[in-house]
Amino acid sequence: MATRRYAFGRMDEANHPDSIRATVAEFFSTCIFVFAGEGSALALRKIYKDAGASSGELLVLAIAHAFSLFAAISSSMHVSGGHINPAVTFGALLGGRISVLRALYYWVAQLLGSFVAALLLRLVTNNMRPQAFNVAFGVGAGNALVLEIAMTFGLMYVVYATAIDPKRGTIGTIAPLAIALVVGANILAGGPFDGACMNPARAFGPALVGWRWHYHWIFWVGPFLGAAIAALLYEYIMVPVEPPHTNPIHQPLAPEDY
Repeated sequence: MATRRYAFGRMDEANHPDSIRATVAEFFSTCIFVFAGEGSALALRKIYKDAGASSGELLVLAIAHAFSLFAAISSSMHVSGGHINPAVTFGALLGGRISVLRALYYWVAQLLGSFVAALLLRLVTNNMRPQAFNVAFGVGAGNALVLEIAMTFGLMYVVYATAIDPKRGTIGTIAPLAIALVVGANILAGGPFDGACMNPARAFGPALVGWRWHYHWIFWVGPFLGAAIAALLYEYIMVPVEPPHTNPIHQPLAPEDY
């Protein structure tokens, strides 16, 4: 039986890299949690203020996106890393986890997949025009841009922590669920303001098929900036220069595998 031990801490612990990483991890994790939690409260306030909006509709959208993303990542993670998002691919590229050539292949595949899906939806729904993403009335372009940066930062941070980090260990098994849940939570928080895109491919296909381009640039610039910031911060602050020894059973993915 382990003995309980109380200690102030070693003198070298204050500036030890592990202590700094742990502190930064707590900061970003708490920031992500409060952003989605408090953001959902603000979203509900906006829903009941604007006519025609419904919290039930928002919940359906969040659940549909979370469930489908969980399935999509789970079915492709062992093959491609399960990016499903050009911004995530961009973050992995900046972190040195994939090659430029593979990133280009992924971007083409992601945009093409989005286009085909939107085209199929228009076909099977008897020519219903895809909605695409837009900025809600009363929300400025700058507000929406910052919102997309913040939401995608949270998404990319979770991706790095659960799917890329060499010391993730067994937590990697729940990466698809964690990523899907943060997307669902962000939709609850940001949906009423700009649709909570976080994914340029998700915006591109419906915009092309439905020919809706108003404020479309926001859903590229915001996610790419958010993913880039999160990837660089996590890669160069949270990931040790020398990866820790791991159980052979739970070896992390090689950089080219993600």
